[in-house]
Amino acid sequence: MDVQLTPPMKIADPAAPKPPVNEVKLMLAMLPVAGARILELGCGRAEKTRTLAETGGAQHILALEVDQVQHAKNLQIDDLPSVRFAQGGAEAIPAEDESFDIVIMLKSLHHVRPDALDAALGEIARVLRPGGLAWISEPVYAGELNEIMRLFHDEKLVRQAAFAAVCRAVESGRLRLREELFFSTRSHFADFAQFDARMIRVTHSQHALSPELYREVEERFSAHLTPNGVTLLSPQRVDLLEKPR
Repeated sequence: MDVQLTPPMKIADPAAPKPPVNEVKLMLAMLPVAGARILELGCGRAEKTRTLAETGGAQHILALEVDQVQHAKNLQIDDLPSVRFAQGGAEAIPAEDESFDIVIMLKSLHHVRPDALDAALGEIARVLRPGGLAWISEPVYAGELNEIMRLFHDEKLVRQAAFAAVCRAVESGRLRLREELFFSTRSHFADFAQFDARMIRVTHSQHALSPELYREVEERFSAHLTPNGVTLLSPQRVDLLEKPR
């Protein structure tokens, strides 16, 4: 009898290709989005949600967001008939068993409380149909953007905890690792004011920077400034998981 062995999982791959890619385009190319029932966990400003609905041709999308302020804004979106917005987190998904073909979680697993990570992966497995796929995308603790962000929001430990939870879910057999992807993405900011608005003064986290730290962050950011603004690279990891049939 053939035995399928799960390849060793890696939290990072320094040898990954450096040219940045568009993750949404990569996701649309690799996932059977057309006609699918999709759950998006941590949908944020619903930018990716819109692409999935308008370009990907998903049948139905349930887009969950924990942040009350952002969720209230999302409820004002009235031109995405295939999308339903709801407030909630991965550790308690308001959906029936085996009700989704695809679960997408972009840069948000590490935002789940460490003591709720196993429950979150269990919930993802619960709501996926057998053979369904989960695209778990997480930032790697490296890169230009991370070097600035860690000055006031160091996520090294929570990202390690999120990766460990994914490994446990695979080891338990609840989810199977189909593929691990490593690539870089880029974030563009016109100036520091835009970085401040998008990365520091966010509604889902409270970043209390002292005047001295704020100046240090601005100086680190400004070192990358060009006449066209600032473009920062970020290495990423995707664990593409499958629910066993």
